[in-house]
Amino acid sequence: MSSENGQGGGGAAGEGAPPEQLALIRESVRQAKAPRAKPRTWRGAALAEELPVARVLVDKGVLHLDRYFDYAVPAELDADAQPGVRVRVRFGAGRGRVREGRREGGGLIDGFLVERLAASDYSGPLAALAQVVSPEPVLSQELLGLARAVADRYAGSLADVLQLAVPPRNARAEQRPSPAPLPPPGAPEAGSWGRYERGGGFLESLASGGAPRAVWNALPGPEWSGELARAVAATLASGRGALVVVPDGRAAARVDAALTALLGEGRHALLTADAGPEKRYREWLAVRRGSVRAVVGTRAAMFAPVQDLGLVALWDDGDDSHSEQHAPQPHAREVLLLRAAQDKCGFLMGGWSCTVEGAQLVESGWARPLVAAREQVRRAAPLVRTVGDQDLARDEAARAARLPTLAWQAVREGLRHGPVLVQVPRRGYVPRMACAQCRAAARCRHCSGPLEARDGGTGGAGSVLWCGWCGREEGAWHCPECGSFRLRAQVVGARRTAEELGRAFPAVPVRTSGREQVLDTVPGAPALVVSTPGAEPVAEGGYAAALLLDGWAMLGRPDLRAGEDALRRWIAAAALVRPQGDGGTVVVVAEPTLRPVQALVRWDPVGHAVRELAERAELGFPPVSRMAAVSGPAEAVAAFLGALELPGEAQVLGPVPVEVSAGPAGRPRRAGAPPPGERWERALIRVPPGRGAALAAALKAAQAARMARAGRGGEEVVWVRIDPPDIG
Repeated sequence: MSSENGQGGGGAAGEGAPPEQLALIRESVRQAKAPRAKPRTWRGAALAEELPVARVLVDKGVLHLDRYFDYAVPAELDADAQPGVRVRVRFGAGRGRVREGRREGGGLIDGFLVERLAASDYSGPLAALAQVVSPEPVLSQELLGLARAVADRYAGSLADVLQLAVPPRNARAEQRPSPAPLPPPGAPEAGSWGRYERGGGFLESLASGGAPRAVWNALPGPEWSGELARAVAATLASGRGALVVVPDGRAAARVDAALTALLGEGRHALLTADAGPEKRYREWLAVRRGSVRAVVGTRAAMFAPVQDLGLVALWDDGDDSHSEQHAPQPHAREVLLLRAAQDKCGFLMGGWSCTVEGAQLVESGWARPLVAAREQVRRAAPLVRTVGDQDLARDEAARAARLPTLAWQAVREGLRHGPVLVQVPRRGYVPRMACAQCRAAARCRHCSGPLEARDGGTGGAGSVLWCGWCGREEGAWHCPECGSFRLRAQVVGARRTAEELGRAFPAVPVRTSGREQVLDTVPGAPALVVSTPGAEPVAEGGYAAALLLDGWAMLGRPDLRAGEDALRRWIAAAALVRPQGDGGTVVVVAEPTLRPVQALVRWDPVGHAVRELAERAELGFPPVSRMAAVSGPAEAVAAFLGALELPGEAQVLGPVPVEVSAGPAGRPRRAGAPPPGERWERALIRVPPGRGAALAAALKAAQAARMARAGRGGEEVVWVRIDPPDIG
């Protein structure tokens, strides 16, 4: 403030100020208090001369509003209001709020402009588009058709699918131009694809513009990422695009590095959540604009808008990460199958193991097997040895400690030549406790949740336990069945295993990899690497040996996929071990007569999947049949089933009580899981092959009617999921 305006500085602010300054102060205060201007209602504004009606998909993910709505296009928005852009509209205005021929009122909501029309089939007055958020077209007709197919298959809403398919807008990313597309590269050589009987022919078909479909049983070792990169390069050589979906960011980074080494920078985009919203949206826009023709990414990349798609590829389709947790919970495998049919492009589904769904694709003739000869498999796989219950009973070392003599010998021998991998089914210290006398599971007195031992606890008398559901401590537990106060570990966790191995091999470094910290790679020097399934790091030069502990914990899960999933996790760990010719050894602690264990010993995941498929076909289980799960409060489930108009061939199983999944206290519950303290039931609905679309349509209609009543304060909403991953 100048000296002329600053006289009497000891007074109140503004005291003695000239009238002009006081007027400016009052005006600024009024402007600060004034509410922000809302988008115009375009009352009285002229409409676009051509195609004055916009058909809009509003972002309301409820089934009874899963349709398009028509809006008038003001002339001022005519140029920007093109199909595929994001818009804002007023939604929810009543018929009585009409002024000058335009419906007004309602709340502002986001949406996508689907198409422009000359006239609307709605007889009443239309509201006007409130705003074109951005002139960038992000929703193509191909992506819209795919989203509609996914919504119909999973009994969901189109708006919910587009929430998964189109990333949130970032204005700064939109303002940056995408680079010019590069010319197609030359066709790659077969490389390590030559190890497979039809590998070279598969690449040649892609490079020549063909659309081969294959289920690929990859050989153990790190070459899989390079083989995927060569399949992408062959597709790019034909002038088409390619899409690769992998389970996690570590796998995406490996394929990304392999593509960069093969083709150089600028030919592919990496779409993962780790990139951050701006970078990910910028990469997505480059794909949408046609600057990049190849995409590698995790689950959300299954909807990537690759132009002129020539190949969709999926790695390790049995991994839980491929199943989306947000409504309508689609699986990446099914979405890519829809894309392959919609775009008439090539399809490649690969992994070290083989799922029942993969075996079904081959058996139906839709895809061809892409496998190596048995001699090649034996050369690439490690030696697998088993330790069963009879071996443990005769082994004094196994009775005194967790590891049998054979496992100790494998660790000791492996450490002479390199790192040793130890796979433990559970993370933590002692995740599950049971009575040492009668083996009854230790449960919380308040919520019946599983009791767990904290770090450093042994589960002995006086140990402090805590509940895995409610988090309450339990310091004076006793068995309600036999009265014993002694506890034993049902399954010992990764940190406890690392501690025991560290005491047994004090001169060897011990590393752990799990949910808290997942290691990507480890050096090739001797070390013990304790990991939970799916978090195994890659060792330089491969592991010298691997121990697969507590196999019964995975095989004993009460789930239809327990054997298949256990074999997949074992093979994923064993594939990181050196070949048998280089001394690689795997020891699995599980009953050797069980089918998954025998498949691991023979390294025959395809044979295991074929036999599983035959049994499920005989019993009518998925994937031979289509199945849906309906869960919620008992009264709501009963009412839903009573109002459901099912196909004549449908069979209802249940309902039965829903088990609350055990998880750490404070962690958000899974989608569809009952809230704490509530008792839910679940019913399974099964239909024969070819009736899945009818089942989804019936479920969607019933759920839409129920949601409409719930929105008016009526009935409770139940959860509906098509093809649930866990059906017991």
